[in-house]
Amino acid sequence: MSRIGRVERTTKETSVVVEINLDGTGRVDVSTGVGFFDHMLDQLGRHGLFDLTVKTDGDLHIDTHHTIEDTALALGAAFRQALGDKVGIYRFGNCTVPLDESLAQVTVDLSGRPYLVHTEPENMAPMIGSYDTTMTRHIFESFVAQAQIALHIHVPYGRNAHHIVECQFKALARALRYAAEFDPRAAGILPSTKGAL
Repeated sequence: MSRIGRVERTTKETSVVVEINLDGTGRVDVSTGVGFFDHMLDQLGRHGLFDLTVKTDGDLHIDTHHTIEDTALALGAAFRQALGDKVGIYRFGNCTVPLDESLAQVTVDLSGRPYLVHTEPENMAPMIGSYDTTMTRHIFESFVAQAQIALHIHVPYGRNAHHIVECQFKALARALRYAAEFDPRAAGILPSTKGAL
């Protein structure tokens, strides 16, 4: 059974194609025109062991907002599609990742209900290259809305903005990977007392 999601999203602002294979090897081919965001998506694929292709053509002459937001929406939709019926998966995953002076703690529930809790240090540098650091939370909001998962991200400390954001993506990748993996003791079982996820 292949767990692959593919989403094409086209608006007047962006054209996005995302394909993700949850059972991949971490092969990544990403191009959004926003260098640091590409770097974060690369972390997501490699540390999640997801094969991930992202091609976004956006209105970067305005700013990076639409490009980043629409990519995150498409990524969430593709992830949800790839999960399929969720039978036999662990459902829950968590990971704590340090990156030098920064630390990210991520917990995920592939619940079918979108909810985000996100905290990170205040007074971060406003930009990393062309990447607006206030977009980090919005990326996760957009992803969660389409993936329909509960996601808790906490960065209790950190100084360097690059490190603060990157450790979040690395921890998210691992938490999603663990949650989406098949539990050998639960083959054929949907991990929900409701009978639906």
